[in-house]
Amino acid sequence: MSLRSGTFHENYAQDMAILRTRLHWGMLFAFLILLFTCPLFFSDRILTIMTMIGIAIISVHGLNILTGYCGQISIGHVGFMAVGAYVSAILTAKFGWPFWAALPCAAMAAGMAGLIFGLPSLKIKGFYLIMATIAAHFIIIWLILQFRDITGGPDGFAVPKPKIGSFVFNSKASYFYLVMIIACLATFMAVNIIRTRAGRAFVAIRDNDLAAEVMGINLWIYKLQAFFIGCVYAGVAGALLVHYYGFASVDQFAFMDSVWYLGMLIVGGMGSTIGAVFGAVSLKLLDELVTVVGPILSAAVAAQAAASLALITRGLVIMLFLIFEPRGLAHRWGMIKAYYRLWPFSHEELE
Repeated sequence: MSLRSGTFHENYAQDMAILRTRLHWGMLFAFLILLFTCPLFFSDRILTIMTMIGIAIISVHGLNILTGYCGQISIGHVGFMAVGAYVSAILTAKFGWPFWAALPCAAMAAGMAGLIFGLPSLKIKGFYLIMATIAAHFIIIWLILQFRDITGGPDGFAVPKPKIGSFVFNSKASYFYLVMIIACLATFMAVNIIRTRAGRAFVAIRDNDLAAEVMGINLWIYKLQAFFIGCVYAGVAGALLVHYYGFASVDQFAFMDSVWYLGMLIVGGMGSTIGAVFGAVSLKLLDELVTVVGPILSAAVAAQAAASLALITRGLVIMLFLIFEPRGLAHRWGMIKAYYRLWPFSHEELE
């Protein structure tokens, strides 16, 4: 990453640091202060929106590691969220486990499911892998519906709220803090995973799996690692989602949500941690904007057009990004930062 004139690295540790200057540290602290003081200023509705954005960020980070970095396209991500959600819900509601013990179990269960359904990636890729991940989603949902004695089937069952001692996360503000802390940790871990040996192997497999294998990268191991890590993130997001609602139901894990998560990656920028954040925030805020505009539009035009406005808007935005900005908002943000660093000597074409 380029730095402003007069800023130099003096050792390898500085060169590898995530936050390299005092400005970076100051911006991080300012952002965290603004983020965690939000409940003091915002209404419960806004906190709900931000909580949903935080859960989406966690899930999209997992999909970004799997698809954006490793190149294994998955449209069954919400199915793995359902695995984590139901494991956590069953352990807490029916076995009396605390949420903090059930959460890692849910993450591991989703990761193991990812390993099982990631096995086809060793032999197939591209369109065929997409079909395999779609099948994974419907198989998981079918299993949930069949084991109705445990999962409640189509009726679902109530799930307790997380708690620490006598403190229960039953308010919008308290659950906001819980989700945002986990989302920040998930983002930090995602950044560091890509900087490891496994992360570099993921990128090599994405760019050219044959060349990666010739260089000595074990495709079998690293593809399954990508599925495992990506589904662990999905399991955590699913557990947070189901405990937020206080009820476990298959209706919370619709297949189309997997498509929209992939759309978040397209809008934000595949293969970029900050892109996963940008994509989740932008599409979730777009949904809320459509919710506000929808009633106004239904009064002006046909109600059917207003009802489908959300689908039309999200689809149109994704299509426009695929055509005009295929590298997403992360690339545009990088160009803005490069212009800022080079100005007033930005004589080179930044694109």
